[in-house]
Amino acid sequence: MFGYRPDGKKVKDLDPISKIVPHIMSARYDALNFTTYNVDCDGFDAFIHKQAENGVQYTYMHILIAAMVRGLALYPALNRFVMNGRIYAHNEIQISFVVKKSLDLDAAESLVKITCNGKETIAEIREKINAAIEEDARPDANNGTEKLARLLTFTPNFMIKILVGLIKFMDKHSMLPMAILKLSPFHTSAFVTNLKSIKGPSIYHHLYDFGTTGLFFSMGKESMTPIVRGGEIVKGKTMPLKIVMDERFADGMYWVCGLRQLILFLQNPSLLETPLTDQSGNL
Repeated sequence: MFGYRPDGKKVKDLDPISKIVPHIMSARYDALNFTTYNVDCDGFDAFIHKQAENGVQYTYMHILIAAMVRGLALYPALNRFVMNGRIYAHNEIQISFVVKKSLDLDAAESLVKITCNGKETIAEIREKINAAIEEDARPDANNGTEKLARLLTFTPNFMIKILVGLIKFMDKHSMLPMAILKLSPFHTSAFVTNLKSIKGPSIYHHLYDFGTTGLFFSMGKESMTPIVRGGEIVKGKTMPLKIVMDERFADGMYWVCGLRQLILFLQNPSLLETPLTDQSGNL
């Protein structure tokens, strides 16, 4: 309470405009900005092919999340969130995503979250992602998020509404215990949905007004499109990447530079093979 949260620290020394904006746009859905990048897949495919020759399997998802983690480390003001009119910096870099048990229409889904410090290599991020997916796929897996949801929905419908309302109130006023914050996939730096894996188009996914998510990335199915390479227009494979962001905790120039850095990593995944040793930017 009173500005203290176990999952983040209040950002100080903000200019007057930055301080007042969260009160003008008090809800996350008031402050959504949308953008699309058609990412050239040449860098993805070259990196994946090279690693496969060494017996290591990478996916587009591995590369995207590794680029996100490194980008948030280099541009830490993008790893912020707004709660109850205050701007906070996340204590860690966390990425949430959905894991579908199988590609059957009726297959269950789980929400998974990985935690990073921002210095990891792409190999270490791959290991974190694979470990989280493998753990969730175990028959005896104990998904804390599902347990909490099952506990809430065990009660009558009117009680679910009351309990969820209470959790939202506690979250707004920094009263949620760390145990719940760790379980919640909604308390995270960014969310990813991989619609490419089911051959679907990318979408502009909304940001949840519950929790601390300030970024949502949506990967879509690749397609052949005209692109510019070496000053010439050629046919190449591109992947639509749609991004929804909460504009309240960074200015436009900072967002553009941060996203430009992200695209650079996506086009050159080999830049992520070495650990980050010199972070730039200020919380």
